[in-house]
Amino acid sequence: MKDIKVNQDLIRERKKCSFNVEELIHLIDGGEQNTLERKEIEEYILSNKDLRDVVPEEYLSHKERYENAVRKACILYSLLLRRSMERSPSPDFRISNNYKITTGVIKDISPFLLHFVMFLPTIVSQASSEQQLEWLQKAPQMIGTYAQTELGHGTFLRGLETTATYDPDTEEFIIHSPTLTSYKWWPGGLAQTANHCIIMAQLHIKGKNHGIHPFLVQIRDMETHMPMPGIKVGEIGPKLGFQTANNGFLGFDNYRIPRTNMLMKNSQVLKDGTYVKAKNNKLTYGTMVYIRVTILTDVAYELSKAVTIAVRYAAVRHQSQLKPGEPEPQILDYVTQQHKLFISIATSHAFRTVGLWLWNTYNQVVADMGKGNMDQLPELHALACCLKAVCSRDATACVEQCRFACGGHGYMVSSNLPTIYGIVTATVTYEGEYTVMLLQTARYLVKAYKQTTEGKLLTPTVSYLAKFLKNSKITWENTPKGIIESFQAVAAGKTKEACESLFQHMNSGKAYEDAWNLASVQLVNASEAHARAVLCEMFWKETQRLSSSVSNDLASVLEQLAELYLKYWALEKRGDMLMYSAISKKDVATLQKRYEELLALIRPNAVGLVDGFDIRDEILCSTLGAYDGRVYERLMEQAMKSPLNSEPVNQSFHKYIKPLLAKAKI
Repeated sequence: MKDIKVNQDLIRERKKCSFNVEELIHLIDGGEQNTLERKEIEEYILSNKDLRDVVPEEYLSHKERYENAVRKACILYSLLLRRSMERSPSPDFRISNNYKITTGVIKDISPFLLHFVMFLPTIVSQASSEQQLEWLQKAPQMIGTYAQTELGHGTFLRGLETTATYDPDTEEFIIHSPTLTSYKWWPGGLAQTANHCIIMAQLHIKGKNHGIHPFLVQIRDMETHMPMPGIKVGEIGPKLGFQTANNGFLGFDNYRIPRTNMLMKNSQVLKDGTYVKAKNNKLTYGTMVYIRVTILTDVAYELSKAVTIAVRYAAVRHQSQLKPGEPEPQILDYVTQQHKLFISIATSHAFRTVGLWLWNTYNQVVADMGKGNMDQLPELHALACCLKAVCSRDATACVEQCRFACGGHGYMVSSNLPTIYGIVTATVTYEGEYTVMLLQTARYLVKAYKQTTEGKLLTPTVSYLAKFLKNSKITWENTPKGIIESFQAVAAGKTKEACESLFQHMNSGKAYEDAWNLASVQLVNASEAHARAVLCEMFWKETQRLSSSVSNDLASVLEQLAELYLKYWALEKRGDMLMYSAISKKDVATLQKRYEELLALIRPNAVGLVDGFDIRDEILCSTLGAYDGRVYERLMEQAMKSPLNSEPVNQSFHKYIKPLLAKAKI
């Protein structure tokens, strides 16, 4: 791209950058080879002219948007499958990751997404080796989804109502939806796209309920795509976002499937109806954390798109006057604007960095589980729950701040910020609602608190409890280490108070469940504080580790971002800090001063940092955030695509307005 085509403000900003942007790109991608492969895939996909829209998607009807999304999804799938087949004699399931990289061309959510991120992974993790051999070979002909949530129940799995009753005479399971609230509700691609799904249902054998188990169910005819007899399926309607995800409902009327369609890696049902229980019921429990773990890096990516748009726009936009008689400055020069945006850059790095750490932890735990060691699973589950909850909510707030930072133009759909917001805010509730997830972690914290009082050893991520519950006189250090310890002190203090409240309610004669409910607000706060402590500690530690492998220039900027993240949250949580740590009012003032110094240090590198996310314009889909900075030209070009601008006078004038004005004359 020649400089002459790029906005001059952005040219100047890029010249200020103190580090090598390419080096940052390679770091984010996990290495130069990964960057080359990503760019190759993007070019391979985005050079396809059939993926380009003639009419912007926002002007299509709901039905047209879905159909257009399916058209693009099929092109993407076929391109990636062909690329995979060219490189390997059999389909390479890395296609799943490649597919996620390129779904930006759909602008919203692909109706095929759950096929890759839930349907196939569940087969891999829950099906027996024989089932995997059969089903994965058929996978290219399947379009699958994952159906767990019901109209009346979500996170509470034991409350799911769909039943799978075994009939030994025919060696079949009878899948049934006994009530309206038992209808599956929400799965992406379920409505009109998928022909198979994995459903979670209550397993009944000879009158006994053996609990929730997964089943592979064909829901549509492979030739006609008509719903199978006994299947009622459709779309749930428009949402805040995810308009093209094709979220659906699904009901069963005594629908029969073969016995071998129960996923039997862990539990089995024999021909005569004998139930073979899993060696450990935690084996199924372990796979439930998979999506929660991946959400951290998912929201980091979406946030990187939002802040790229906002920072580039803030570099191009000039507004008001800092001093009378002087030219209008870039709004990026206002410290309040930097306060809105730089934390989003830092947060994207934090969630990606901690997300990769959590992913590695997950893989290690899964490997240990395969060897029969379940010891680390409860800690992983607690981490996945609270980090998923806090990161999804923080990311949503950051995306909204990015929209605010773009003023009125950020409200335009063409900015792509509303769509990104719709995608990110959904993560707060799917795969475990925010509060429920934090209460899951709280159960782990209560156990850890009891272990602390009994002098028992604690797992690594809660080991700080022993230190801070025994010593309330920790000295304050105005360093990253000091801030991290202060967050741990806050988490320890809130955990102690929540547990004491819980125990007091129980000691007063209340049942454990009632006591838990009464203490639940404090328990949620303790879990949120625990997540903050883990995020701060692991982001700083991982940044220190990564900094040792990059140039000094890049290491300096990465450490500034990590320190900014710590300072920002220390200031945001200053009330908690003053209450539970050794920080003083004077220390808070020192924190504020350093925070503002960090904003000034990051300012020259702001555009370089978002360039480091290396998101192509075709994926960014924004009039405000394109690499060339042609904000106003793009806004006008996009406005002229509105169907209302295709004619100088809309028919509504003659049909409604003119008669109204005529009446007004009388």
